[in-house]
Amino acid sequence: MKRMQLILPLALIMIIGLLSIPALAGDDPDPAIPRNLNHQTACPVLGGKIDSSQYSDIQGQRIYHCCAGCSEKLKSDPDTYFKKAAGEAVLFENIQTKCPVNGKAIDKTYFTYYKGRGIYFASEKCQEKFLKEPSKYLPNLDASSHDHDMKKHEESHDNHQSGGHDHHGGSCGGC
Repeated sequence: MKRMQLILPLALIMIIGLLSIPALAGDDPDPAIPRNLNHQTACPVLGGKIDSSQYSDIQGQRIYHCCAGCSEKLKSDPDTYFKKAAGEAVLFENIQTKCPVNGKAIDKTYFTYYKGRGIYFASEKCQEKFLKEPSKYLPNLDASSHDHDMKKHEESHDNHQSGGHDHHGGSCGGC
């Protein structure tokens, strides 16, 4: 009898736990992003705390760093820092506006994490093409986010305190 008294409450707890799992699944803001990735919290160059006003836009990713000096290092060898991010399962902020394969608007249903880069696509077909020949499409990621940089630049141009574009991480190309 005592055994039965212990089993019933445990069974009830297990049933309630199993029933609550589907309810929790809806809490994920972007189900296409694997749960084991971590949002960036540290500078990939020096490892310090990131400063949200210091970033570089590289291959569709906004990479925050601790100081302006890190931007040059990131841009001179981005693959080193993407590789480091992949090893630490870090997800940088994605700033893509277009698919790197066909240039159309992205659909956040189609996502892949490729060597430290979180990449969205317009369709499953585009995602498959990318995965077959990533080196062919990686350069398109810079172009797929440039419109975003230009819009931000135009919206914030009056707020510049100097004539430089350092806050853009140099991504405006002197616009």
